[in-house]
Amino acid sequence: MSAARAAAVALGGVLLTLCGLAFDTSALLVPGVAFTAVGALTPAAVWVVARGAGAVRLPGEPEVTEGEPFRSLVVIRSGPLGLYAELRDPLGGDPYPITMGPSLNGRTLRVEVTASFARRGRKQLPAPELRTVDPLGLAPATVAGGEGQELLVLPRIEPVRWREHGGSGRRLAHDRGTLADALTASEVDGLRPYRPGTPASRIHWPALARGAGLLERRMRAEHESRPLVVLDSRCAEEPERLDRAVRAAASLVVELARRGGCGLLCGDAGRPLEIDARLGGWPAALRRLALVAATQRPPALAARRRPGPLVYVAGELAGRLPAILQETGGVLVLPAEVTPPARWPVGLEVAGCLGYLVGGRGRRDGVGEQTGELAGAPS
Repeated sequence: MSAARAAAVALGGVLLTLCGLAFDTSALLVPGVAFTAVGALTPAAVWVVARGAGAVRLPGEPEVTEGEPFRSLVVIRSGPLGLYAELRDPLGGDPYPITMGPSLNGRTLRVEVTASFARRGRKQLPAPELRTVDPLGLAPATVAGGEGQELLVLPRIEPVRWREHGGSGRRLAHDRGTLADALTASEVDGLRPYRPGTPASRIHWPALARGAGLLERRMRAEHESRPLVVLDSRCAEEPERLDRAVRAAASLVVELARRGGCGLLCGDAGRPLEIDARLGGWPAALRRLALVAATQRPPALAARRRPGPLVYVAGELAGRLPAILQETGGVLVLPAEVTPPARWPVGLEVAGCLGYLVGGRGRRDGVGEQTGELAGAPS
């Protein structure tokens, strides 16, 4: 509590009183005694009020998405003498005035504070504070609101736009994309009983017509050929580029997973996380993406053995492209301002990034064939 102003007022009152006594002037005695009393009693009154007051942030949602509003409740408690104060919350912007009248058992008030976070990651929320003041502002006191809380800000998901190839005028996408279809292409590996939630395109209608019951096609991609999204977090120059790469990777994982499932490899993980068509495994993958930090090491692709398409996402080009991407082809996703190593056609756009179709040597799946047909070899 700062009582400098109150001390100055009290000292002025003492001087007035002494002058009144020295010069036998009663007109100075009344204001002198009044100033002395105000300066001496105000800090004591504010201290008593502050002793009975408090502000606590109630535990809320532990996670929030970038840019979305995060709402938290702050409970303010007053003592028997009431409360005249300002709520100062780092999440809430300007101070919020609080006025609560006297009550024998005190009173409580709930204030909702709304904030948003532009960048992902783990955030430490500071505790709110109460600044109790008297009407004259002579002796303000600050009441701490306890310990802070931790919040995880998740990367936001943005739509994936499958683009046309402007040079030839032919589409890279038919009904949202032959590129998307090539990335999620599956081979039929037999039939099995229908499972609720399976897309209608997977139902084997001839079997139903023959009276064999409702069956679905079992696709090889479910356990062998799912696409793999790899996030390269080597980005030392522009942190915002890494954030965009993370958003692009998250958006592509959701898009590809809904089409049949995919894998995600990021950070220091040696094995990819698998996300199925029902987005099973996605919450853990999203939390891992939220905590991705810039590093100097490339992702561990040396031990990769899955035959599915490769989607390589990076915030910047750090060194040469992975050998497996150059050999087998795939999709290279970079921020729009980063120039790719060759003039590959653009197949998609997501989160301020462009996806380039890399035509590898010896590629035999849909992605490699698509690249060779539309653009030829990289120049």
